[in-house]
Amino acid sequence: MDTTIEVFGSIFGFLAVYFTIKQNIWCWYFGLIQVILFCFVFYTSKLYSDLILHMIYIFLQAFGWYNWKYGGENQTNLRVTVITKVSVWLSVTIFATVLLGYTMQNNTDASYPYADAFTTVASLVAQYLMIKKVLGSWLFWIVVDVVAIGIYFYKGLYFTTGLYVLFLIMAIIGYLEWKKAYNEEFAYRIQI
Repeated sequence: MDTTIEVFGSIFGFLAVYFTIKQNIWCWYFGLIQVILFCFVFYTSKLYSDLILHMIYIFLQAFGWYNWKYGGENQTNLRVTVITKVSVWLSVTIFATVLLGYTMQNNTDASYPYADAFTTVASLVAQYLMIKKVLGSWLFWIVVDVVAIGIYFYKGLYFTTGLYVLFLIMAIIGYLEWKKAYNEEFAYRIQI
């Protein structure tokens, strides 16, 4: 595997999360470059669930940009909201993880099929919630990052492991920043 692709993917991934924390629409542009580069990284590492995830992410980057730009009231910028139906999102994550993990274990030579399936499914849930600017998306990302750090470390993807350590730190910061923005917006709505 070419480490250069992993390094550049990590740089663009860092920038994507940084701009997401700042609620800046540039996050979707940097995210697009990152996910394209990581398609190559995960294919050569036999992390097929992650490969599938990043192929889906290519389309989600465009959807995310559009939703952040026009998904708010009267087609304005979207505001941070809170998660609803937590049990539904958790149930979907568990069911789809078991299904994908079983499929990967029995039909491919995938490494860590269930852990890889979990990071894939939970990332899709987190990404969907992020596209909708839901505060709880950061909590999903925190769990994904913890599991991903272990997988990537054991696969020898050290730059990616380092990136996910940064992602974990940034997810915690993102949660706190978005919570602050939500609280300020909520307080503003009450005053009107």
